[in-house]
Amino acid sequence: MQDFLIIKLQGAMQAWGGHTFEDYRPSHIFPTRSAVVGLLGACLGIDRADIKGRADLNASFEMTVRADRRKVHKEQFGQIKEKILTMQKMTDFHTILDARRVDGSQREDAIISHREYLCDAEFSVALGFRNNAVFNLEKVKAAIQKPHYTPSLGRRSCPIQSPLFKTIISAESAQEALAQIEPMQGTLYSEQKLQGSVPIRIRDIPIEDLIRQFSTRTLYILGDSYVL
Repeated sequence: MQDFLIIKLQGAMQAWGGHTFEDYRPSHIFPTRSAVVGLLGACLGIDRADIKGRADLNASFEMTVRADRRKVHKEQFGQIKEKILTMQKMTDFHTILDARRVDGSQREDAIISHREYLCDAEFSVALGFRNNAVFNLEKVKAAIQKPHYTPSLGRRSCPIQSPLFKTIISAESAQEALAQIEPMQGTLYSEQKLQGSVPIRIRDIPIEDLIRQFSTRTLYILGDSYVL
């Protein structure tokens, strides 16, 4: 048995950045590892320039994400009807000055940056901590209950609508731990191979450098028709 720290990511909008450059900022349909490291780092008070602190945090845990199957109940003509909320993407745009070129230099003219956001999304995340973790379960739990910096859901324009901390569950695996958390349904994105899962490669492991660069990992998806 292992103890898993369960956190909830809930908000009107979320943005979990994919590989991009200045003029297009896509979002994955689930929280990336680099984003979760950044969120926990904000709670712990780890500065962006603290390369070792970020690396120690990244090496401290494994994670499994569940895109929760959300339901709402509405009364219509005296009857209660249940509706499943399907995750959606929206795109807006910003005008940016001093955008970077591919060679690292700055542009003199303004550009329009298209940015994706998730709406009607909710995630449950199970964090399992390694035995030699610099940042263990108790440290991270204390930090997310009383964060040093204000955490957000991928971008500062995406505030959190409910407390991050959900509970601590002892289970044989992260999958079993999440099966005990409402709504108990949804698509799993796991760093451990799951029976019936499909592997993909994703580039979201932060590299130990001041420049924002990422390496790849294998992620195992156990699907659910809820996620489009």
